[in-house]
Amino acid sequence: MCEKDEIIEVEGVYIGDLLSVVMSKAKKNYAWITIQTHINIVAVAELLELACIIVVENMEVANETLEKAKELNIPIFKTSESAYSLSCKMCEMGIK
Repeated sequence: MCEKDEIIEVEGVYIGDLLSVVMSKAKKNYAWITIQTHINIVAVAELLELACIIVVENMEVANETLEKAKELNIPIFKTSESAYSLSCKMCEMGIK
Protein backbone atom coordinates (compact mmCIF):
# COMPACT_ATOMS: atom_id res chain seq x y z
CA MET A 1 0.00 0.00 0.00
CA CYS A 2 3.02 2.20 0.35
CA GLU A 3 3.84 3.23 -3.20
CA LYS A 4 7.19 4.93 -2.80
CA ASP A 5 10.59 3.27 -2.54
CA GLU A 6 11.77 5.40 0.32
CA ILE A 7 13.55 4.57 3.52
CA ILE A 8 11.44 4.93 6.62
CA GLU A 9 13.23 5.70 9.88
CA VAL A 10 11.61 3.60 12.61
CA GLU A 11 12.73 4.32 16.16
CA GLY A 12 10.32 2.01 17.96
CA VAL A 13 7.09 0.06 17.71
CA TYR A 14 3.73 0.49 19.35
CA ILE A 15 1.00 -2.15 19.18
CA GLY A 16 -2.53 -1.05 19.96
CA ASP A 17 -6.04 -0.67 18.65
CA LEU A 18 -7.64 1.80 21.04
CA LEU A 19 -6.87 5.18 19.48
CA SER A 20 -6.87 7.16 22.72
CA VAL A 21 -4.29 4.81 24.23
CA VAL A 22 -2.15 4.90 21.08
CA MET A 23 -2.25 8.70 21.23
CA SER A 24 -0.96 8.67 24.80
CA LYS A 25 1.73 5.99 24.38
CA ALA A 26 3.14 5.92 20.83
CA LYS A 27 6.08 8.18 20.03
CA LYS A 28 7.32 10.13 17.03
CA ASN A 29 8.90 7.90 14.34
CA TYR A 30 7.37 4.74 15.79
CA ALA A 31 5.77 2.09 13.60
CA TRP A 32 2.21 1.49 14.72
CA ILE A 33 0.86 -2.06 14.49
CA THR A 34 -2.94 -2.29 14.56
CA ILE A 35 -6.01 -4.04 13.20
CA GLN A 36 -7.84 -0.71 12.85
CA THR A 37 -8.45 0.37 9.27
CA HIS A 38 -10.74 3.41 9.37
CA ILE A 39 -9.68 6.93 8.40
CA ASN A 40 -9.04 8.01 12.01
CA ILE A 41 -5.82 5.95 12.11
CA VAL A 42 -4.34 8.39 9.61
CA ALA A 43 -5.23 11.35 11.81
CA VAL A 44 -3.52 9.70 14.79
CA ALA A 45 -0.42 8.87 12.73
CA GLU A 46 -0.22 12.45 11.47
CA LEU A 47 -0.72 13.95 14.92
CA LEU A 48 2.01 11.79 16.46
CA GLU A 49 4.32 11.94 13.41
CA LEU A 50 4.50 8.16 13.26
CA ALA A 51 6.85 6.49 10.79
CA CYS A 52 4.13 4.23 9.39
CA ILE A 53 1.02 2.22 10.10
CA ILE A 54 1.15 -1.56 9.76
CA VAL A 55 -2.24 -3.25 9.49
CA VAL A 56 -2.07 -6.89 10.56
CA GLU A 57 -4.28 -9.98 10.27
CA ASN A 58 -4.95 -9.18 6.58
CA MET A 59 -7.59 -6.62 7.53
CA GLU A 60 -9.03 -4.66 4.61
CA VAL A 61 -8.10 -0.99 4.70
CA ALA A 62 -10.86 1.37 3.61
CA ASN A 63 -10.20 3.28 0.38
CA GLU A 64 -10.78 6.62 2.09
CA THR A 65 -8.10 5.66 4.62
CA LEU A 66 -5.60 4.85 1.87
CA GLU A 67 -6.39 8.05 -0.02
CA LYS A 68 -5.95 10.23 3.07
CA ALA A 69 -2.70 8.46 3.99
CA LYS A 70 -1.37 9.00 0.48
CA GLU A 71 -2.36 12.69 0.62
CA LEU A 72 -0.47 13.10 3.91
CA ASN A 73 2.45 10.88 2.86
CA ILE A 74 1.87 8.39 5.68
CA PRO A 75 2.91 4.88 4.67
CA ILE A 76 0.40 2.12 5.36
CA PHE A 77 1.55 -1.48 5.10
CA LYS A 78 -0.61 -4.59 5.28
CA THR A 79 0.36 -8.11 6.34
CA SER A 80 -1.30 -11.42 7.10
CA GLU A 81 0.96 -11.75 10.17
CA SER A 82 -0.44 -11.36 13.67
CA ALA A 83 0.67 -8.36 15.71
CA TYR A 84 2.67 -10.68 17.96
CA SER A 85 4.44 -12.46 15.10
CA LEU A 86 5.29 -9.21 13.36
CA SER A 87 6.57 -7.59 16.54
CA CYS A 88 8.83 -10.60 17.19
CA LYS A 89 10.30 -10.26 13.69
CA MET A 90 10.81 -6.52 14.15
CA CYS A 91 12.53 -7.15 17.48
CA GLU A 92 14.86 -9.66 15.78
CA MET A 93 15.74 -6.87 13.32
CA GLY A 94 16.68 -4.61 16.23
CA ILE A 95 13.52 -2.48 16.25
CA LYS A 96 12.18 -2.29 19.80
